[in-house]
Amino acid sequence: MSDRVLGGRYTVQDKIGTGGMAVVYRGLDEVLGRTVAIKTMLPQYAADSSFAARFKQEAQAAAALQSPYIVSVYDWGKDGDTYYIVMEYLRGTDLKSGIRRHGALDCKKVAQIGSQIAQALSVAHRHDIIHRDVKPQNIMVQPDGNIKVMDFGIARAKNSHLTTDNSVLGTAHYVSPEQTQGRPLGPTTDIYSLGVVMYEAATGKVPFDGDDAISVALKQVNEQPKPPSQTNPAVDAALEGIILKCMQKNPADRFQTADELYHVLRDYLSGRIQAVSNATAMLSPVAGMGLGATATNPLPASSATANMPRVETTGRTKPQTATEKARLDAAERERRHRRRLVVGSLFGALALVALIVGLFSLLTRGSQTQSVPNLINLTQEQALDEIGKSGFQRGTVKEEYSSTVPKGLVTDQDPDAGLMKDPSTQINISVSKGPEPAATVRVPDLTNKTPSEAEAALAAAGLVGQAGDSVFDHDIEVGKVAKQNPAAGVSAKAGDTITYQLSKGAESTEVPDVRGLAQDDATNTLQEAGFNVEVTPTASETVAKGLVISQSPTGTAEKGSTITISVSSGSATPDIPNVIGESEGVAKESLTGAGYNVNISYAQSASVAKGLVISQSPTGPAKRGTTVSIVVSLGGSVDGAS
Repeated sequence: MSDRVLGGRYTVQDKIGTGGMAVVYRGLDEVLGRTVAIKTMLPQYAADSSFAARFKQEAQAAAALQSPYIVSVYDWGKDGDTYYIVMEYLRGTDLKSGIRRHGALDCKKVAQIGSQIAQALSVAHRHDIIHRDVKPQNIMVQPDGNIKVMDFGIARAKNSHLTTDNSVLGTAHYVSPEQTQGRPLGPTTDIYSLGVVMYEAATGKVPFDGDDAISVALKQVNEQPKPPSQTNPAVDAALEGIILKCMQKNPADRFQTADELYHVLRDYLSGRIQAVSNATAMLSPVAGMGLGATATNPLPASSATANMPRVETTGRTKPQTATEKARLDAAERERRHRRRLVVGSLFGALALVALIVGLFSLLTRGSQTQSVPNLINLTQEQALDEIGKSGFQRGTVKEEYSSTVPKGLVTDQDPDAGLMKDPSTQINISVSKGPEPAATVRVPDLTNKTPSEAEAALAAAGLVGQAGDSVFDHDIEVGKVAKQNPAAGVSAKAGDTITYQLSKGAESTEVPDVRGLAQDDATNTLQEAGFNVEVTPTASETVAKGLVISQSPTGTAEKGSTITISVSSGSATPDIPNVIGESEGVAKESLTGAGYNVNISYAQSASVAKGLVISQSPTGPAKRGTTVSIVVSLGGSVDGAS
């Protein structure tokens, strides 16, 4: 495979990776001069027609995913029996290798990586693509610390009808319970796998392990993960809650969208702990395995524990706010007071009254604030209804464009969810108007521009460039734009893709030798080779009439150029030069130069000056080589002779 050129453009170089269905090589895009990664499908899969159709669909789907956290797909095609995908060449190492080398990562780094993966998945899910194989081997960590999600090779578009296999299984350590059970999959499947990735990044270990893939997959279904903090005490409560919510067995108990998970991780990184706690409030105490829960017999979340921020490894709950702590302290004092009532005394009764008054005061003060509900991703009507139910006041409703939140859903709220506020507080919401309409722009003329100049011109117009196959063009310098689609000057939407084709220069080819051929045969031969033909009739005594005497040029020439052929018009008898009145020397030179022999005689002439030709014979047409006799004057008579 090395040094092979695919699609007439991509030179295959050294192998850089091997997977279950493909081999990845480093390569060179000869047109743009950039290093690329080339994935070639293994022959046993390429020979399957259904696989080929699926490969085409998935390559096109992956190419549509535009994100700084998704590896870019530039091109795909088939060369002979080889299917290939041309991708962005990434420098760095995969996350799995990084964890093996360095062990557990710090919480902030785990959240940063998780946030970027969530953003990548959000883009894919908006295109109805479920990755299905999210694992650290498919996460490339670049030298700047940012990540790229790779390999949508077993991803499936939701509307794909090209396969009946709905049980595609990625690596067992990262698959969701529903993948193992062959149930329908959705965005929450990728969220579960991302939870496992963050778990491993935070602890240095996968949550479930075993001797084989089947035993691991069964654990994904039947066992609860050991809380990360029990393996790595440095994992804080908020991050642990986020990870464990991602890994809930029931998809409905996880974060429902990758975008929701991204916002929670963003809040965590910015220190907005209240928002994070609210997002993880529905975690079951199963995760902590406390309060008598076991891996095989988890306790259901009671109403008393369902609203706790998370369950710690000891099984004890941590109060969310100072108010709740005050309530618990008051309850404890009341219990002690009631015990004192058992012995009963007037002093105790009076003390009870005092304590009840104090408790009432505490509860009254505590009830002055309450948690702000989470309205993100609700419809405007649902959000306003939720505000009313929660006892808060309805504030302003503002509309704004959003490329990530569907039209009609809440994109932001003020104050943020989870904050403790007085019920008189107004809650303001922002509602998505959907993506901002793309501006109409005019397509610039890219003709004769270098690729970098073309890309800059398109970027300035708000358009995206894509290099197509190079073309021959004798008018455009090699490596510059010869053609584009859409054409220059037409209207397009900002963000549209403009395909441009670079010139390979004039196409040169061998000029057929048509000498000796009949004129029609020679013309047809040259035209079929891609040349224009110009005919020049030429008299010839040696080449039969209608045959080609000569051609110009010969050898190689640009396709489309003109080849001139000289075609014999037959033999012709030339006229003998008329030398009468010429001097003897000039006459002889003219005749011999024209191909005739010369016979000279002399005669006296009173009318013709001495040395000039008096007459010649023959005159008119005569074949070359004929002897022409000329008479040269000796002047007038001598001594008066007549």
